[in-house]
Amino acid sequence: MLLILLPAYNEERDIGILLDRIRVVMANLELDYRVLVVNDGSRDGTVREVQQRQADMPVEILDHGVNKGLGQAMLTGLTRARELAGDDDVLIAMDADNTHDPCLMEAMLARIRAGADVVIASRYERGGEEVGLSRARSFLSRGASTLLRVFFPIPGARDYTCGYRAYRGSTLRRAFQRYGDRLVEERGFTCMAEILIKLGRLPVKVTEVPLVLRYDLKSGPSKMKVLRTILRYAVLIRKLITA
Repeated sequence: MLLILLPAYNEERDIGILLDRIRVVMANLELDYRVLVVNDGSRDGTVREVQQRQADMPVEILDHGVNKGLGQAMLTGLTRARELAGDDDVLIAMDADNTHDPCLMEAMLARIRAGADVVIASRYERGGEEVGLSRARSFLSRGASTLLRVFFPIPGARDYTCGYRAYRGSTLRRAFQRYGDRLVEERGFTCMAEILIKLGRLPVKVTEVPLVLRYDLKSGPSKMKVLRTILRYAVLIRKLITA
């Protein structure tokens, strides 16, 4: 089975479009799947958009009630995926704002079947690029990935910050056996780097497929606070070095 994790906070204008795209892709792949939407305290119509599609596709809503941050949303989704997934099943996590192309899931699944434990949809793999991303966000993502590779080198990984990834079920289980709920301790966007670095210590086989990040398709403004995120990367590096 394929599990698709979408952490969502105020994504009313984009999540419905993304779910429709996922349904088309999954119909073509003819795979048993379930979408896990973690509603992280959305105050708009995000839940309504998801509920409108539950009759047409297998979607489960995990509701926080209040906003707890991306890190807690990821932990909630990963925990539920661990409950549902067998060792040979796959979890794919992606952003709920329609910037990640669901068509890429086929290539990611192929890499898992070929022996990878984690597959990253990477902007820095040949053929990858960023469309519509601000210079500040692009600089932050590229700089953070470069710095994290220096401190925490993981063979096969270049894009440490992108949340579009595939995880083998057995890898997810090993991660929880080692870390428990400490698998995700960061609250904000830095949680994606944290997860990858902790998985890299298991160890795991990591590979990448090229991602064209379509930020121009996102309806609303970015939720990332650049200066705050830079500070959190510094804190994360210090914490993981001493861990």
